Amino acid sequence: MTRKLLTLLLIFNLTACAELQQVINELPQSNTIGNTEIASGLRQALDLGIEKQVTKLTQEDGFYKNELVKILLPEELQKVDKTLRDIGLSKLADEGLKVLNRAAEDAVKEATPIFVDAVKEITFADAKNILLGNDDAATQYLTTKTETALYAKFNPVIKNSFSKVGADTIWNNLITKYNSIPLTNDVNPDLTDYVTKEALKGVYTMIAIEEQEIRNKVSSRTTDLLKKVFALQD
Repeated sequence: MTRKLLTLLLIFNLTACAELQQVINELPQSNTIGNTEIASGLRQALDLGIEKQVTKLTQEDGFYKNELVKILLPEELQKVDKTLRDIGLSKLADEGLKVLNRAAEDAVKEATPIFVDAVKEITFADAKNILLGNDDAATQYLTTKTETALYAKFNPVIKNSFSKVGADTIWNNLITKYNSIPLTNDVNPDLTDYVTKEALKGVYTMIAIEEQEIRNKVSSRTTDLLKKVFALQD
Protein backbone atom coordinates (compact mmCIF):
# COMPACT_ATOMS: atom_id res chain seq x y z
CA MET A 1 0.00 0.00 0.00
CA THR A 2 2.79 2.38 0.96
CA ARG A 3 4.69 1.51 -2.23
CA LYS A 4 1.59 2.27 -4.36
CA LEU A 5 1.11 5.61 -2.59
CA LEU A 6 4.74 6.60 -3.21
CA THR A 7 4.41 5.62 -6.86
CA LEU A 8 1.28 7.77 -7.27
CA LEU A 9 2.98 10.75 -5.59
CA LEU A 10 5.99 10.37 -7.87
CA ILE A 11 3.78 10.28 -11.00
CA PHE A 12 1.85 13.33 -9.76
CA ASN A 13 5.05 15.29 -9.11
CA LEU A 14 6.49 14.46 -12.51
CA THR A 15 3.25 15.49 -14.23
CA ALA A 16 3.06 18.72 -12.25
CA CYS A 17 6.70 19.54 -13.06
CA ALA A 18 6.08 18.92 -16.76
CA GLU A 19 3.03 21.19 -16.75
CA LEU A 20 4.92 23.85 -14.80
CA GLN A 21 7.79 23.74 -17.28
CA GLN A 22 5.33 24.10 -20.14
CA VAL A 23 3.86 27.21 -18.51
CA ILE A 24 7.35 28.66 -18.02
CA ASN A 25 8.23 27.97 -21.64
CA GLU A 26 5.17 29.90 -22.78
CA LEU A 27 6.01 32.98 -20.71
CA PRO A 28 7.63 35.94 -22.57
CA GLN A 29 11.39 35.52 -22.20
CA SER A 30 12.03 39.23 -21.67
CA ASN A 31 15.37 38.64 -20.01
CA THR A 32 16.74 37.29 -23.28
CA ILE A 33 16.40 40.68 -24.98
CA GLY A 34 19.29 42.98 -24.26
CA ASN A 35 19.56 46.75 -24.46
CA THR A 36 21.23 46.52 -27.87
CA GLU A 37 18.36 44.56 -29.38
CA ILE A 38 15.78 46.88 -27.82
CA ALA A 39 17.65 49.87 -29.23
CA SER A 40 17.60 48.27 -32.68
CA GLY A 41 13.84 47.81 -32.37
CA LEU A 42 13.37 51.45 -31.39
CA ARG A 43 15.46 52.60 -34.34
CA GLN A 44 13.39 50.41 -36.63
CA ALA A 45 10.21 51.99 -35.28
CA LEU A 46 11.58 55.48 -35.94
CA ASP A 47 12.67 54.45 -39.43
CA LEU A 48 9.13 53.28 -40.12
CA GLY A 49 7.86 56.62 -38.88
CA ILE A 50 10.02 58.35 -41.48
CA GLU A 51 9.13 55.90 -44.23
CA LYS A 52 5.37 55.81 -43.67
CA GLN A 53 4.50 59.16 -42.09
CA VAL A 54 7.16 61.75 -42.87
CA THR A 55 7.01 60.98 -46.60
CA LYS A 56 3.37 62.14 -46.50
CA LEU A 57 4.65 65.61 -45.69
CA THR A 58 6.67 65.75 -48.90
CA GLN A 59 3.57 65.55 -51.09
CA GLU A 60 1.73 68.63 -52.31
CA ASP A 61 -0.43 69.90 -49.43
CA GLY A 62 1.37 67.45 -47.11
CA PHE A 63 1.64 70.26 -44.58
CA TYR A 64 -1.02 72.64 -45.85
CA LYS A 65 -3.94 70.19 -45.65
CA ASN A 66 -2.77 68.26 -42.59
CA GLU A 67 -4.26 69.98 -39.54
CA LEU A 68 -1.78 68.22 -37.24
CA VAL A 69 1.22 69.94 -38.79
CA LYS A 70 -0.12 72.81 -40.93
CA ILE A 71 2.13 75.84 -40.53
CA LEU A 72 0.12 78.84 -39.41
CA LEU A 73 1.35 82.41 -39.31
CA PRO A 74 3.56 83.48 -36.42
CA GLU A 75 1.95 85.89 -33.98
CA GLU A 76 3.83 88.84 -35.46
CA LEU A 77 2.30 88.16 -38.88
CA GLN A 78 -1.26 87.46 -37.77
CA LYS A 79 -1.92 91.20 -37.71
CA VAL A 80 -0.44 91.41 -41.22
CA ASP A 81 -2.83 88.72 -42.41
CA LYS A 82 -5.87 90.39 -40.80
CA THR A 83 -5.01 93.84 -42.10
CA LEU A 84 -4.47 92.64 -45.67
CA ARG A 85 -7.79 90.79 -45.60
CA ASP A 86 -9.52 93.88 -44.22
CA ILE A 87 -8.37 95.94 -47.21
CA GLY A 88 -9.39 93.32 -49.78
CA LEU A 89 -6.15 91.42 -50.25
CA SER A 90 -7.40 88.04 -48.98
CA LYS A 91 -6.08 86.20 -52.03
CA LEU A 92 -2.56 87.47 -51.41
CA ALA A 93 -2.84 86.57 -47.71
CA ASP A 94 -3.97 83.02 -48.60
CA GLU A 95 -1.09 82.62 -51.02
CA GLY A 96 1.35 83.83 -48.39
CA LEU A 97 0.20 81.12 -45.96
CA LYS A 98 0.22 78.44 -48.62
CA VAL A 99 3.80 79.09 -49.77
CA LEU A 100 5.11 78.78 -46.21
CA ASN A 101 3.73 75.25 -46.18
CA ARG A 102 4.99 74.60 -49.73
CA ALA A 103 8.50 75.51 -48.61
CA ALA A 104 8.26 73.05 -45.72
CA GLU A 105 6.98 70.30 -48.02
CA ASP A 106 9.83 70.85 -50.45
CA ALA A 107 12.45 71.04 -47.70
CA VAL A 108 11.34 67.83 -45.98
CA LYS A 109 11.69 66.04 -49.32
CA GLU A 110 15.27 67.28 -49.60
CA ALA A 111 16.15 66.67 -45.97
CA THR A 112 14.62 63.22 -45.35
CA PRO A 113 18.05 61.51 -45.69
CA ILE A 114 19.25 63.73 -42.82
CA PHE A 115 16.62 62.20 -40.55
CA VAL A 116 17.43 58.67 -41.73
CA ASP A 117 21.12 59.17 -40.92
CA ALA A 118 20.27 60.73 -37.55
CA VAL A 119 18.25 57.66 -36.53
CA LYS A 120 21.10 55.34 -37.52
CA GLU A 121 23.56 57.26 -35.38
CA ILE A 122 21.38 57.70 -32.30
CA THR A 123 22.50 55.85 -29.18
CA PHE A 124 19.83 54.92 -26.67
CA ALA A 125 21.45 55.24 -23.25
CA ASP A 126 18.62 53.35 -21.59
CA ALA A 127 16.60 51.66 -24.31
CA LYS A 128 14.47 49.58 -21.95
CA ASN A 129 13.21 52.62 -20.03
CA ILE A 130 12.37 54.33 -23.32
CA LEU A 131 10.57 51.22 -24.55
CA LEU A 132 8.50 51.10 -21.37
CA GLY A 133 7.91 54.85 -21.36
CA ASN A 134 5.20 57.01 -22.93
CA ASP A 135 3.70 56.31 -26.35
CA ASP A 136 6.08 58.81 -27.97
CA ALA A 137 9.11 58.22 -25.72
CA ALA A 138 11.42 57.18 -28.57
CA THR A 139 10.38 60.18 -30.67
CA GLN A 140 10.94 62.52 -27.74
CA TYR A 141 14.38 61.00 -27.24
CA LEU A 142 15.12 61.47 -30.95
CA THR A 143 13.99 65.10 -30.70
CA THR A 144 16.22 65.80 -27.69
CA LYS A 145 19.26 64.22 -29.31
CA THR A 146 18.90 65.59 -32.84
CA GLU A 147 16.86 68.81 -32.94
CA THR A 148 19.76 71.27 -32.60
CA ALA A 149 21.95 69.51 -35.16
CA LEU A 150 19.06 68.98 -37.56
CA TYR A 151 18.08 72.64 -37.34
CA ALA A 152 21.56 73.64 -38.57
CA LYS A 153 21.24 71.25 -41.53
CA PHE A 154 17.58 71.97 -42.21
CA ASN A 155 17.69 75.78 -42.13
CA PRO A 156 19.64 76.28 -45.39
CA VAL A 157 17.36 73.73 -47.07
CA ILE A 158 14.33 75.78 -46.02
CA LYS A 159 16.02 78.95 -47.27
CA ASN A 160 16.63 77.33 -50.64
CA SER A 161 13.06 76.01 -50.73
CA PHE A 162 11.73 79.53 -50.11
CA SER A 163 13.35 80.62 -53.36
CA LYS A 164 12.37 77.42 -55.16
CA VAL A 165 8.64 77.76 -54.46
CA GLY A 166 8.60 81.56 -54.71
CA ALA A 167 7.84 82.15 -51.04
CA ASP A 168 10.55 84.79 -50.69
CA THR A 169 9.09 86.92 -53.51
CA ILE A 170 5.51 86.55 -52.29
CA TRP A 171 6.36 87.44 -48.71
CA ASN A 172 8.58 90.37 -49.66
CA ASN A 173 5.65 91.70 -51.70
CA LEU A 174 3.16 90.97 -48.91
CA ILE A 175 5.23 92.58 -46.15
CA THR A 176 6.08 95.58 -48.35
CA LYS A 177 2.36 96.18 -48.93
CA TYR A 178 1.63 95.88 -45.22
CA ASN A 179 4.48 98.19 -44.19
CA SER A 180 3.20 100.83 -46.65
CA ILE A 181 -0.22 100.97 -44.95
CA PRO A 182 -0.53 104.14 -42.82
CA LEU A 183 -0.58 103.77 -39.02
CA THR A 184 0.96 100.28 -38.99
CA ASN A 185 4.23 99.26 -37.38
CA ASP A 186 6.73 97.79 -39.83
CA VAL A 187 7.46 94.06 -39.54
CA ASN A 188 10.46 92.12 -40.76
CA PRO A 189 10.14 88.56 -39.40
CA ASP A 190 12.73 85.83 -39.90
CA LEU A 191 10.45 83.47 -41.79
CA THR A 192 13.23 81.01 -42.59
CA ASP A 193 13.86 80.43 -38.88
CA TYR A 194 10.14 80.17 -38.14
CA VAL A 195 9.34 77.70 -40.94
CA THR A 196 12.43 75.62 -40.11
CA LYS A 197 11.24 75.16 -36.53
CA GLU A 198 7.66 74.46 -37.59
CA ALA A 199 8.76 71.96 -40.25
CA LEU A 200 10.91 70.10 -37.72
CA LYS A 201 8.01 70.06 -35.29
CA GLY A 202 5.81 68.58 -38.02
CA VAL A 203 8.34 65.85 -38.81
CA TYR A 204 8.61 64.78 -35.18
CA THR A 205 4.82 64.83 -34.87
CA MET A 206 4.43 62.40 -37.76
CA ILE A 207 7.16 60.08 -36.46
CA ALA A 208 5.37 60.00 -33.10
CA ILE A 209 2.15 58.92 -34.83
CA GLU A 210 3.85 55.83 -36.25
CA GLU A 211 5.52 55.05 -32.92
CA GLN A 212 2.12 55.12 -31.21
CA GLU A 213 0.71 52.83 -33.91
CA ILE A 214 3.48 50.29 -33.34
CA ARG A 215 3.10 50.47 -29.57
CA ASN A 216 -0.68 50.09 -29.56
CA LYS A 217 -1.40 47.87 -32.57
CA VAL A 218 0.24 44.48 -32.91
CA SER A 219 -0.68 44.51 -36.62
CA SER A 220 1.62 47.53 -37.12
CA ARG A 221 4.65 45.53 -35.98
CA THR A 222 5.65 44.42 -39.42
CA THR A 223 8.97 42.73 -38.61
CA ASP A 224 10.04 39.97 -36.23
CA LEU A 225 12.25 42.43 -34.35
CA LEU A 226 9.39 44.86 -33.77
CA LYS A 227 7.14 42.03 -32.59
CA LYS A 228 9.78 40.73 -30.21
CA VAL A 229 10.84 44.07 -28.75
CA PHE A 230 7.45 45.74 -28.38
CA ALA A 231 5.90 42.61 -26.87
CA LEU A 232 7.85 43.60 -23.73
CA GLN A 233 5.75 46.73 -23.24
CA ASP A 234 2.38 45.04 -23.83
